[in-house]
Amino acid sequence: MPNVVRLIGLYTAAALLAACTRVGTSSIGNTRRPYTRPHELRFAAASDIKGLNPLLGASVYETYLAQMTMAWLIKTDAHGDATVPELITEIPSQKNGGISPDGKTITWHLRHGVTWSDGAPFNADDVVYSTNQVNNPANNVISRDGWEQITKIDEPDKYTVVYHLKVPYSSFAVTFFSTGGANPSVLPKHLLASYSNLNQIPYNSLPVGIGPFKYQAWNRGDSVVMVANDRYFRGRPKLDSVIYKTVQDKNTVLEQMRTHDLDMWTDVSPHYLPQLAAVAGLATIKIPSFTFDHVDFNLRSPILADLAVRKSLRFALNRPQIVDKVHNNLYLLDESPIVPASRFHVNLPLVPFDLTQANKLLDADGWARGPGGIRAKNGRRLSLTFVLATGQPDNDTIIELIRNTWKQIGVDFGVKHYLDAQYFAPAAQGGILYGGKFDVALFGWGEDTNEDLSNLYACYRFPPNGQNVMHWCDPAADAAMNAAKTSYDQAFRKKELDMVQRAVYEQAPTVVLDVRQWLSAYNNDLRNWHPNAVAPFDDMMNVDI
Repeated sequence: MPNVVRLIGLYTAAALLAACTRVGTSSIGNTRRPYTRPHELRFAAASDIKGLNPLLGASVYETYLAQMTMAWLIKTDAHGDATVPELITEIPSQKNGGISPDGKTITWHLRHGVTWSDGAPFNADDVVYSTNQVNNPANNVISRDGWEQITKIDEPDKYTVVYHLKVPYSSFAVTFFSTGGANPSVLPKHLLASYSNLNQIPYNSLPVGIGPFKYQAWNRGDSVVMVANDRYFRGRPKLDSVIYKTVQDKNTVLEQMRTHDLDMWTDVSPHYLPQLAAVAGLATIKIPSFTFDHVDFNLRSPILADLAVRKSLRFALNRPQIVDKVHNNLYLLDESPIVPASRFHVNLPLVPFDLTQANKLLDADGWARGPGGIRAKNGRRLSLTFVLATGQPDNDTIIELIRNTWKQIGVDFGVKHYLDAQYFAPAAQGGILYGGKFDVALFGWGEDTNEDLSNLYACYRFPPNGQNVMHWCDPAADAAMNAAKTSYDQAFRKKELDMVQRAVYEQAPTVVLDVRQWLSAYNNDLRNWHPNAVAPFDDMMNVDI
């Protein structure tokens, strides 16, 4: 998930529902509180919008808007799994014949009678065109992971599309035009076929899609307005409009929730949840999340290419203190890049906060103390550049806690802040993460339910071909990731993914800072909103206020 990018693990139905906590009381019957605007949902986050076309990458908040407005083959169920056919009639499997016995052919059967929000008919031409646009090298796509496995596309008729793959691909349902992550959506060929690339076109500012809502306006730096789509094939939603408001400061979001100028705040920081729970007329919700915060090391840096340095930095991260002081103990401590809620999770021993061990590692590695206590080796000071996205006060607090403990082992670092739009932008657009313009970075990832880790950790997924911003490469881990990716055998996949988790743990190209819970607050007049932590706005037909 940049703050998401993939944007998630599997949790059993009973466990998920039992762990989902709501606080607050609802209004009775059809009575609305005076501050509630009938059938208009106003929600916000402290994050701006850089684009509305999911093909070109999306922050977590942009994926939320896309879940309500864009065209998807598959949506998620109540537990976050990609099991709900949207623009297809059924999920392909080997049992129903949608996947060939060798696993290398996938057949999509499309719904009839579906129209785009502008009234044009939807058919196989759109799916074929959109698939080709994902693989079009002229488009600034964040990742083509999985898509590059497609060798040929057949269109037997206007409602059937056949993908021919190089190898079986276990993550097809969470990757190919699915809402369960920062995936591209199906695009309208009738509007876009004349463009050689889609990077800078008017469509990206106000896309035509297929969803319960359609875009009406994007007021840059202020709001995105979506209205009910009367042409949606499932019918008209109960809400008339959904307004996403861009409020860069979280304290301002808090105040607008208190005054009921907003109806919803998603992805709330733990610091704010108790304050929101105390506001009359608001309810709060927490759901086991598939998102984790992490500290990434850029291994192209000569300093951070040194395993001893990375391990010492991990020992000097006081993660229990961060979870306590910053996250009110609402987040979890873990070491694996696959979250505990997932069936693929490995329970690895927690690395303790240990400044003595961190200093011993650096001493043994030849990093000597110099002026101001900062270490140096071969004339190079142990000085790093830490990059952050703006508008995240919790991260600013975390950085100062890290600065304090890293200084005690002789590490100096400067901090640079960037707007989300630049922080998460593709390398070709000057992106900080994907352009490798950092030594250390702090942000969050959301996992998909199939736990394909290759996009984040494979050697062949360095930007612009993926999201391995660490530039970590381990051939054995690569082999395990590829084996897991090309098998439909879940027990075999778990064995291979166990190995990958252990390799990340042992080589420390990244450190899991914490595992989040998905925390949100909303107006108690809101009805029938049942979010999952993967795609919380997938099921909006009966939501009303």
